[in-house]
Amino acid sequence: MSPTLTRARETATRVARGLATPVIPEDYLDLFAPLRSGADLRGRIVAITPETADAATITIRPGRDWEGHAPGQYIRVGVDVDGVRHWRAYSLTSDTSNRDGLISITVKAMPDGLVSRHLVHRTRPGTIVQLDQATGDFMLPQSVPAKVLFLTGGSGITPVMGMLRNHDFDGLDVVHAHSAPTAEDVIFARELADPAPGVRVMVRHTDEEGMFTPDLLDDLVPDWRDRETWICGPTPMLDAFEEHYAEAGHTDLLHVERFRPTVLEVGEGGTASLRVGGETTDVETDGGTTILDAAEDAGVLMPSGCRMGICFGCVLPMTDGAVRDLRTGDLTTTTPDDPPVKVQTCISAVAGTCTIETQEK
Repeated sequence: MSPTLTRARETATRVARGLATPVIPEDYLDLFAPLRSGADLRGRIVAITPETADAATITIRPGRDWEGHAPGQYIRVGVDVDGVRHWRAYSLTSDTSNRDGLISITVKAMPDGLVSRHLVHRTRPGTIVQLDQATGDFMLPQSVPAKVLFLTGGSGITPVMGMLRNHDFDGLDVVHAHSAPTAEDVIFARELADPAPGVRVMVRHTDEEGMFTPDLLDDLVPDWRDRETWICGPTPMLDAFEEHYAEAGHTDLLHVERFRPTVLEVGEGGTASLRVGGETTDVETDGGTTILDAAEDAGVLMPSGCRMGICFGCVLPMTDGAVRDLRTGDLTTTTPDDPPVKVQTCISAVAGTCTIETQEK
């Protein structure tokens, strides 16, 4: 079936569903003009381009209220999977100079990634997704340093590719060291093989050559101490390079983008009592599992967003108990005699017991 017929059928389906459901005038407009100005920000997927067997670039036409983005920033995308809306954060990889108004994200389907697998393998052009405005400060300064080092691993290449596609590095000295398990796993392999003027690329296949570790810097990039560095990749990689730069006294050179929070301290776990209206579900969990993950594993629907402590889309009121921030180890407590406190369920674990209202009263 052609894309035009597919979109027509999807529109007709939405109209039929709307006619059978009580709606307000804005809902009717959403059926026919979901990208209109003044509506909740949405986007229509116009293309899905495979990058590897488990990664794809999703090209989106955003609604008219889209405010644009800076290279390196990310957006939250709301995706409906089996009737449930899930929010995830993805780096923007599109060229900001494109005059067609399209934006793109590049997604790797993770083995346990409900949304990423849906986007890469099941979503089709014409699908409407929810969007937030771009945010994030993992960006190059307006005046790009003369010497730059990019360190990326796996899908951590995505925000850096946003920078590489949108800056003129001709006349500068830029080194990009990227690692992936095999040649077949390298996202943007063709662009890395033919870099822009001023950029030197090194790709390491870790299954054959071993992990790219900080002790290799002196051999591969001898002048790394003179380069401002942007790094994004798996948590162990980020932890290792942060420690290396700190020991060398060069923390000021390092800019880090994390996809997931770092667990620095684990509490004792316990019971999270999740209240939905007049019903309570008790969820037993250990001290290293976030409340959000534990609730979802128990079948309790929770609001969520970036899942890494940035967007605050998962914040809920805790009326009693204690939770531990898995990034810092800090405890947050309250009692029934105190006002409820807001907690981020995506980076907080139970520290004993806690009671959380999963819907605002």
